[in-house]
Amino acid sequence: QVQLVESGGGLVQAGGSLRLSCAASGRTFYYAMGWFRQAPGNEREFVAASSRSGSEKAYADSVKGRFTISTDNAKNMGYLQMNSLKPEDTAVYYCAVTPNWGPQPAAYNYWGQGTQVTVSS
Repeated sequence: QVQLVESGGGLVQAGGSLRLSCAASGRTFYYAMGWFRQAPGNEREFVAASSRSGSEKAYADSVKGRFTISTDNAKNMGYLQMNSLKPEDTAVYYCAVTPNWGPQPAAYNYWGQGTQVTVSS
């Protein structure tokens, strides 16, 4: 079992920045950590993923150049730096881990409870 706890969400104006954190505990055996988001009425969508080593990273086209994913293996932490935020980035953001790799939510077997990000125009 892996427990994941997100933090760092909040309300920010368009153009602003937020840094989300994800703390992993328990049996922290996973290959990659991903970030997903879900807005009301929408399906959960992939945002970014990183292998624990950082050698593999992937981003959704909608966030490339604005968001940066990183990990700190010594602390079992993951981060999502979000810059140049837009109102359409408003959603609940989830971190998740997988023994595999990929953008599909079904590949991730442990999930956090989510943190709300609201971007005002």
